[in-house]
Amino acid sequence: MAQDGAAKVALGSWPTPVEPAPRLAQALGLDAGALWIKRDDLVGLGAGGNKVRKLEYLMADALRQRADVVVTSGRAQSNHARLTAAAACRLGLRCVLVLGGAPPRTLAGNLVLDQLFGAEIRWAGPVGDRQLDQRVAEEAAALEAGGARVAVIPLGGSSPLGARGAIACARELQDQVPGLRHVVVALGTGGTLAGLVAVLGAERVLGVDVGATEDPVARVTSLLEGLSRPCQPEALRIRSDQVGPGYGVLTEQAIGAIRDAAGLEGIVLDPVYTAKALSGLRAAIAEGEIGRDELTVFVHTGGLPGLFGHELASDPMRLRLHTGPGGGGPGPAPAG
Repeated sequence: MAQDGAAKVALGSWPTPVEPAPRLAQALGLDAGALWIKRDDLVGLGAGGNKVRKLEYLMADALRQRADVVVTSGRAQSNHARLTAAAACRLGLRCVLVLGGAPPRTLAGNLVLDQLFGAEIRWAGPVGDRQLDQRVAEEAAALEAGGARVAVIPLGGSSPLGARGAIACARELQDQVPGLRHVVVALGTGGTLAGLVAVLGAERVLGVDVGATEDPVARVTSLLEGLSRPCQPEALRIRSDQVGPGYGVLTEQAIGAIRDAAGLEGIVLDPVYTAKALSGLRAAIAEGEIGRDELTVFVHTGGLPGLFGHELASDPMRLRLHTGPGGGGPGPAPAG
């Protein structure tokens, strides 16, 4: 039973650590002691990621329903889908993933782990969120017609119940980083941002939209209402300037963020979420939204397997680093 009284099942290792990042802080324009990284990529289950927090509540609800199969959705390289499949393995449940897009010629990244965890994949084609939800409903109905007891896990695990996992993250941060002024996190389906805002307040949490949903502001405010923590849309701190050409499409700023985190702190970001979140943090510092001496936590939500399923993996020259005489830091790739 969780602190808030809701049922949960143990799937992760808590609390996740918080680590200082002095070299990265200075590269971004902060004082060396002002930046800390919350390592939700080190959860443990299924190659890690913050979605495990949501799944502790959502899978407990599936067990309460006496489900024997869970159905969820996402894009081809969905971290949520991967971790749902891993959680199903641990709990002895069948898992069906309804993924947007077409089956690739070869499996890579999260799709390899989906297969390893025994998930059954149904490809939905090039559909939007609403059509994907409809395909999930159709799949669930077909499974139930065949005698299965089905629990549907929402896209990204983002429901008021799933968002309780991010409430737990916020409470950990209150204990681990007293006096924190800013928490910066990728904004995908909204559950993580909603849970953090519910505890820390909208003024302390900056969400960097990665383009995963059509109306992230409406989604977050709806989730906060479901958590009985209503918030006016205009009070939310959301940056939409890092989306670039679209969800999952890398920008040069995001590539720079991946280089910086790796070359300065030995931390790997994923190309879809955390890379854009860190580039959003850099922009917020440059514009004065975050002061150089203000204590800031960057939430690393995981996603490492997705790096190996992204087009970036087949074009390593885009990440080439040059180590100069001083060693260690990212710089321009050498000519030739």
